[in-house]
Amino acid sequence: MFTFSKFIQLTLVKRIYEWSKSKKALSYSHKWNRLAFLAMGNNGGHNNSLGVPPGKGPHQVGCTDVMVGHTVQGTFFRLYYPCQASDSAENPDWIPRREYFSGLADFMKMNRTLSERIFNYLFGSFKIPAAWNASFKPGGKYPVIIFSHGLGAFRTVYSAICVEMASQGFIVASVEHRDESASATFYYKEKSQAEQTSCQTATPASDNLEEEWMYYRRLKPGELEFPLRNKQVKQRADECIRALDILTDINSGKSVENVLHSGLDLTTLENCMDLCRIAVMGHSFGGATVIECLCKEVKFKCGVALDTWMFPLDEEIFPRVKQPIFFINSEKFQWAGNIIRMKKLDSAIIPRKMITIKGTVHQSFPDFTFLTGSWIGKLLKLKGEIDPHIAMDLSNKASLAFLQRHLSLERDFDQWDPLIDGKDDNLIPGTNITLLQSSI
Repeated sequence: MFTFSKFIQLTLVKRIYEWSKSKKALSYSHKWNRLAFLAMGNNGGHNNSLGVPPGKGPHQVGCTDVMVGHTVQGTFFRLYYPCQASDSAENPDWIPRREYFSGLADFMKMNRTLSERIFNYLFGSFKIPAAWNASFKPGGKYPVIIFSHGLGAFRTVYSAICVEMASQGFIVASVEHRDESASATFYYKEKSQAEQTSCQTATPASDNLEEEWMYYRRLKPGELEFPLRNKQVKQRADECIRALDILTDINSGKSVENVLHSGLDLTTLENCMDLCRIAVMGHSFGGATVIECLCKEVKFKCGVALDTWMFPLDEEIFPRVKQPIFFINSEKFQWAGNIIRMKKLDSAIIPRKMITIKGTVHQSFPDFTFLTGSWIGKLLKLKGEIDPHIAMDLSNKASLAFLQRHLSLERDFDQWDPLIDGKDDNLIPGTNITLLQSSI
């Protein structure tokens, strides 16, 4: 029922949004500017020009959620894959549950109640351009990508990248990390014996489970950051490897129980993955996770690290990373100390490439860049000076060319080989950061 109080709440949301677009808003404090983050769209999130872009490859894309093991030690990921065409397919919500709004509010140090309403108003209508639980498209073997999200994100925030990779013929598992670096995630715990015995009839095991939500953990007062982040990046790598192990089991025909009972029959993926051609990909903290994964698991043949935050990594692992790495950086995020750590991974015999996309910011890689109006997006550094579609195309095409080269794919992605070396008007070979030779 639409009550008067709900009408007042919606009116408040709209007024905050309209106010955030006004020139007067610029004169307010940084705290109010943080609130303006909620007003990213030009028309309350309902502008047809805003939205996650569809894949450009030859395959239609399906997606589903996979959770194996109901406890916090289990594995959870969004799976993107080439699918069969269907007229009845539905696209899933970009924000899958309202609890993620609460998680984003916590991450931004904002009031949950107010921000949840505003987030829902502005972002609740956005969909992911992939068919939910669509039938898998057989035919040949698809290479695999494991994707790792950044700090404060979750499994759906990089849908533009994952959908594009799936449309080009990859199976992509976007892991939702449970190291308390995601803004929110969930698992299940068993109900108490009293709750179970209160039921009059026998129930399936899944009915004896209840959701438990985990939110982003901030540093405690006086806590050193490196020990926490280093512990997290190691856990993140383990979670990516477990996701790969699950896909390996599915591919081999082993029975894999999806706790979520999603509609996709996972047995249809049997013997459809090329497990000799596996890459790992991630953004920011996820970029650090890429490097940790390459150190821990040789099944990953190469890695694509997007605007990597190198801080969580222990440099002693660098000599153990033997696979090719492609660093794709934004122009505005990187600094000398971070680039120097990337350079420590340089090798005379192992390909290590780096490019910088002109006019980009750190948030040019997550989906937020496509869901924000120009004014608010630039004010809060969610958009750069470059058209976000051009920036994403450059990143994706360069990634695909690199993947073809180092996974030995027989595709036409090599048409974009020049991008790997930064040969484009919107690219910088290497970095835009000035480095002292003595510091490298």
